[in-house]
Amino acid sequence: MTDTGKKRILIVEDDPSNLKLFRDILQYKGYEILEATEGREGVVMAKAGLPDLILMDIQLPVMNGIEATRRIKEDEATRDIKVVALTANAMEGDKERMLKAGCHDYIAKPVHVTEFLERIAGYFAGREPAGKES
Repeated sequence: MTDTGKKRILIVEDDPSNLKLFRDILQYKGYEILEATEGREGVVMAKAGLPDLILMDIQLPVMNGIEATRRIKEDEATRDIKVVALTANAMEGDKERMLKAGCHDYIAKPVHVTEFLERIAGYFAGREPAGKES
């Protein structure tokens, strides 16, 4: 098992079952978890908690994930945090919009747990995702 060095991950996800899944598997692997259930709260939590990585759902109430990512990237205190978009509805052009907003990468939902964990570990190891299917 890889030592996570207690990396802090902010999960911004409004679906309770997805939030629980992400939290449970990441905590099991030793990550410290912060949570927000809507975009505006995610922006506030990013600045307050200064996580090492943000997992950002795109379709969120109050403020969508693309706008929340833009605001995180505009703030000097949070601009260097990697933001990874989580989306169930990757339509044509969505990936480009997410990347333009400042997302480092995106992961399609539903996630495959093994691949999901490999990709998260890869962000911290400086490896870019290979798009490998598990």
